[in-house]
Amino acid sequence: MPNSIFNSMKKLFYSALFIALIYSCTQQKQLEIKESRKGEYLGENKPDSIAKLFAPDFISTHLHERDFAMTPDGKEIYYTVYGRDYYFIATTKLINGEWAEPELATFSGNKKYRDLEPFITSDGKRFFFMSTRPPKGKKEKPGWFYQNIWVMDRTANGWSEPYELKGPINTDSGQYYPTLTIDGTIYYTHEEGKNVQMIYRSKLVDGKYQVPERLPKEVNPTNMQYNSMIAPDESYIIVCSLIENNSIGKSDYYISFNLGNDKWSSLINMGKKVNFLNSHGLSPALSSDGKYFIFSSNKQKIQENPNLKRIKKQSASPQNGKLDLYWIKTDFIEELRKEYLANQN
Repeated sequence: MPNSIFNSMKKLFYSALFIALIYSCTQQKQLEIKESRKGEYLGENKPDSIAKLFAPDFISTHLHERDFAMTPDGKEIYYTVYGRDYYFIATTKLINGEWAEPELATFSGNKKYRDLEPFITSDGKRFFFMSTRPPKGKKEKPGWFYQNIWVMDRTANGWSEPYELKGPINTDSGQYYPTLTIDGTIYYTHEEGKNVQMIYRSKLVDGKYQVPERLPKEVNPTNMQYNSMIAPDESYIIVCSLIENNSIGKSDYYISFNLGNDKWSSLINMGKKVNFLNSHGLSPALSSDGKYFIFSSNKQKIQENPNLKRIKKQSASPQNGKLDLYWIKTDFIEELRKEYLANQN
């Protein structure tokens, strides 16, 4: 055999071997990624006292992700994904021991409506969210014309069809970001007027929601408080706002502790563990077991010596300036409470 032909065949052999090795490594990597999505919390390594991205490249991606809700058994996760002209609720579920690839929830995905801010009650029986769907008997309107709270009930087959929350909570102005205590009291943001948003609540008495009441000035110190999260036992409330001379980012997470007898502490900045420079905090939530605080931020990864290749790579990854989800152990909340009480003595 001529040397030239032999050398050519040799090159082809090694090229094929190289391609096979690359393919094998790729398949192995894909298998490892798939296997990592088994178990609780998507198979993620759980955080401690330092916040970390929640499920990077699975939940937290190059898109905008915010809001978080989980069923009590930990087998279903819901969150909001949005862009310039859409807001949808997405979900992933633990099926046969493996977490399914996230997809739009069956009740969401209609571009005529904006669905966001999911919340599942502690008993897992009701699912609340905000939507721009038209109230019964009213015509569809574009954009944010309607901003009301909708509900679904748990059924044998999943969730019922969405329906408007009954009672005095939904009005002609905006109300959104519902969260509930164990006893059914609902806390939410109510739009009182242009650029005036306040935290309200309505108690559930004999199965009916009562006339809503605005929380006191300790919880509503400025014209803009929004997207609050009440602790299931009502021991504290976390609020998004921007308080002059008491901020870290462009909007921060603040906490107010329930002091009893319907008195609340003034809002306390939750600190650099969850508030980041030049970033917005927009959606506080708890895991269903209460062990983790899960929140959104548009914290951006800072590049040293950036070039076009790195910029392109970052734009297709989390921490690119869009909202991502983070999580941290809730232990630091108790530390904030102890610090607050110590300062009162």
